[in-house]
Amino acid sequence: MEFDLTKTAVIFAAIIAVGVGGLIAAPIPMETGTILMMVLPSTVVFGVVCLALGVKYGEYRARSV
Repeated sequence: MEFDLTKTAVIFAAIIAVGVGGLIAAPIPMETGTILMMVLPSTVVFGVVCLALGVKYGEYRARSV
């Protein structure tokens, strides 16, 4: 499957939505506001950093072969 910006953004948003939705639905003693204000932004930032590192590593691998 060829990844372009649209497919990557949709998959990224789906992964974040499933993770945050699971936390909201889980019977844990954490308010929904806390999840949306603290967990969601940190998850998005971590995901963006991992995505950027993965893209750079993929570019490196593509050049070295």
